[in-house]
Formats: sequence, structure tokens, C-alpha cells
Amino acid sequence: MIKPVIDWLVYEIFKMPHGAILSEAVDFFLYDTIKIFLLLIVIIFIVSIIRTFFSPEKTRAILSQKRTYAGNVLASLLGIVTPFCSCSAVPLFLGFVEAGVPLGVTFSFLVASPMINEVALIMLWGMFGWKVALLYIGSGLVVAIASGIVIGHLKVEDLVEKFDHKKPGSAVLGAEMTVKDRIDFAKDYTLDILKKIWIYVVIGIGLGAWIHGYVPADFLAKFAGRDNWFAVPLATVVGIPLYSNAAGVIPLVSALTEKGVALGTALAFMMAVTGLSLPEFLILRRVMKLKLLVIFASVVGVGIICTGYLFNFILR
Repeated sequence: MIKPVIDWLVYEIFKMPHGAILSEAVDFFLYDTIKIFLLLIVIIFIVSIIRTFFSPEKTRAILSQKRTYAGNVLASLLGIVTPFCSCSAVPLFLGFVEAGVPLGVTFSFLVASPMINEVALIMLWGMFGWKVALLYIGSGLVVAIASGIVIGHLKVEDLVEKFDHKKPGSAVLGAEMTVKDRIDFAKDYTLDILKKIWIYVVIGIGLGAWIHGYVPADFLAKFAGRDNWFAVPLATVVGIPLYSNAAGVIPLVSALTEKGVALGTALAFMMAVTGLSLPEFLILRRVMKLKLLVIFASVVGVGIICTGYLFNFILR
């Protein structure tokens, strides 16, 4: 329904010529922007309702009762619906450890929460379809679960730094909320998320539209196509120093794949940007010794690289 309206607007109202590079770039930008924002509003609202049932305290309580593999699986699933950002990294990590949550289970949560979220799901679904979105969620969960299990078996609890902090107060979220409270929270949360990410969405789609219209079709494929075995690890390494979120990087993934970059390679880049960003490491360094931080980055990085190769193999 949206595409015919956008085409009419670009070619009939704006009087832009068919087949022109600028016309196609503008059409791409308007269509993807409107589509993504509509999906964001609907899905973030629904996920926000679910999120009201999972306060940080309740999440810690649930995970502290789980051990070994069941805990890793549950922690990864909770990571999808529980917000995790730079500002909450330190208290969440320490709170989980102090609550008796096994270190491996804690890492499964820390990997899943920034990498797999409603924004990533919505934008991947809107740009690549539900199969790719679900495949991404599945692979992200595997990376989070496997990373936590591996780190748990390494017995590296002695590599957690001592850090004085104030325990967070009681969360507003919880089972005591009324239906109206949950709806009000969802509306406020949706607006808050949109205020924070709209500029990233617009910039990301704008860059994607530029790549879509002006970058030669075979230019990127020559360096990052399916036949280049080094493309996936290179994309992962390149993504680590960058700082962005799913809203900013997924439109680039869409544009890159249209120009011949293998989808697994592009998604490995995205997972590295969202799950292994350098700013996140600098904050986590306050509660992890350098050796543990290197182990964490190495284990997750290998998982991302394997996922990239798997995507390239499945989506040939």
C-alpha cells in the first residue's frame, strides 16, 4: 500500500523523471523511512507491554535460580525484551553477579540484550522479510547462549573487578502495575525510543539511499561478495570500533546487500557494531579485568564470524 503512494508522490507530485538516479534514491529514502517508522511504532508498543513484566530485580531473581544451560537459554531470551545500554552495563553486571547469577549466564544476557532487540527485529523484517529476521534472532540467540556457556566453563570469576556502586532502587516495572499503567508506560516508552533513534533511522536510510543510487553495482561485491572468504572476519573487525545501534546500521546493511555484499557478511558487520562496540568495552572495563574483556570479545567475535559464514551458506 505504501509503495504506490510513494511512487505517485515522487513521480507525479514532485515531477521527478523515471529512471533517474536521484529519483530512485529519493523514492528509496521515502519508502523505507515511512515503512520503518510505522513498524517501529506498532512493534515497540507491543514489546513495551511485555517489558513491563520484567524489572531488573525480577530478571535477576529469575536468573539467580537457574544453572548451567537452562540459565544461558533463559538469560538470552530475557535479553531480547530487557533494555541494556552503556549506562546500565555496570550496575546490571554487578547486580547479576551479586545476586548469585552464574558468570556464564550473565554473559549470555549481556550478549543478547544489545544484539537482539525489537528495533533490529522490526527493521530486518521490514527490509529483508520475516524469514531473515527470524533467522537473525535464532543465530543471535545461539551466539549468546554459546558464548555464555564457553565463558562459564572457563571459570574466570576471579577476573571480575571490585567496584563500589549503589544498588538500584525498586523498579517502577512489575506485576503490581495495572493495565492502564502498562499502556501508559508503553506509550511513553515508544515515544522515548522514537525520540532517541529517529535521527539514526533517517541518517542510516539516507546513507542507504545514497549507496542505493550512486555506488556502482559491482564495486562492493568485488571486495565483500560471497566468494571472498576473508570478507566476514574483516567486516566483524571493522565493525568493532564503530558506535551505532540497529536503527543506524540496518539501513546500511540493506543498501550494501543490494550492491552485492553477501548478507552474512553485512549482518556480521551489524552484529559487531551492536554487540561488540568499543564504547561498550570501555564501560565494561570498569567491572572486568582486561583478560576477561579480551576473552569476552574473542568468544563473541568468533560466534559472529561463524554466524556470518552460516548466513552466506544458507542464503546462497
